Amino acid sequence: MDYIWLILGLGVLVFGGEYLVKGAVGFSSAMKMSPLVVGMTVVAFGTSAPELLVSVTSAVQGNPEIAVGNVVGSNIANIALVLGVTVLIFPVIADRNTKRIDLPMMVFTTFLFFLFGRDLEFDLFEGVVMVSIIVAFTYLLIRNARRKNVVGEDDDFTEEMKNPSYWRSLFFLLLGFVGLYFGAEWFIKGAVGVADELLADMEPGQRKSIIGVTVVAFGTSAPELVASCVAAYRKQTDISIGNLIGSNIFNILVVIGITSIVTPIPVKRSVMTYDMIWVIGIALMLVLMIAIGSKIGRIKGAILLSTYVTYITLIVLKVQGVI
Repeated sequence: MDYIWLILGLGVLVFGGEYLVKGAVGFSSAMKMSPLVVGMTVVAFGTSAPELLVSVTSAVQGNPEIAVGNVVGSNIANIALVLGVTVLIFPVIADRNTKRIDLPMMVFTTFLFFLFGRDLEFDLFEGVVMVSIIVAFTYLLIRNARRKNVVGEDDDFTEEMKNPSYWRSLFFLLLGFVGLYFGAEWFIKGAVGVADELLADMEPGQRKSIIGVTVVAFGTSAPELVASCVAAYRKQTDISIGNLIGSNIFNILVVIGITSIVTPIPVKRSVMTYDMIWVIGIALMLVLMIAIGSKIGRIKGAILLSTYVTYITLIVLKVQGVI
C-alpha cells in the first residue's frame, strides 16, 4: 500500500505542478505582470502555505519551536536541492530584477532571521516587523511590476498567453495548489512507510530521526521542487526562480512572522550555531553563482545538489553518533 501512496502522490504532484504553472502563466498575462513577480508572490505564497499551516497549528498546540526547524530545512532545500535539481533539467538565467531586487531581499531576510534569533527567541515585536516588511515588499513588487517579455515559449500555454482569462487562471492556480498539497501528503505517507520498512533493522528512535531529516524533509519541499521543475521544463524560468527566492522570503517573514505573533518561538542554540550557518552559506553561494554569471547551469546545479547531499549526510551521521 505504501508504494501505491508513493506513486499516487508523485502523480498528483506532477498534475498540480502542471496546472500551477499554467495558471501562473495565464495570471501574469491577464494582470499584465512579469512572470517573475507572479512567481515571487502568488506561486511562492501558495507553495509556502503548507509550512505556514504546520507552523501556526504547532504554535497553537504548544509546539512553536517546530516553525524554526520547518523554515530552516525548507530554505536550505529550496536553494540547494530544488534549484539544484531544476537547473540540471533546464538552466535558469537570472534577470536584472532578480539580481538587483529579489536576491538581495532574500539575503536581507536571511540575515534578519539570524539577527532576530540570536537571543534564542522570536517575539511579538519581531513578528510584527517581519510581517510589515513582507506586506510593504509585496505591495512595491506588484506596483512596480512591468511586463517586458512574452511569457515563455511553450506551445501548450499558447491559449493562456494570447487569450488570458483571470478567472480561468485563478481556477488553474487553485487546482495546482490543491494538487501539490495532497500530492505531497500522499508522497510523504508512502515514502515514510517504504523507508520504515527498509530501515527496519535500526533502533526505533534512530530510524525515526533519519526518516525525519531525509524523507520528510524532502517531501515537504516536494511542492516547490515539482512546481519549479515543471516551470523550467515549460521554459517558464522566471516563475521557477521567482518561486524559490519568493518561498525563502515568505518562509521567514510570513511563517516565522505570523507564528511569533501568535506566540513567542523558542530557538535551539544548535540551530543558530549549525543550521543557520548552512542557511546563510547557501544563500551567499547563490549570490556568488549569479554574480559570476547570470546563467545558473548544470555545473552550478551539481554544486548546489552536492551541497544539499553533504548537509543531509552530516545530519544523518550526527544522528547515528558517528560525528
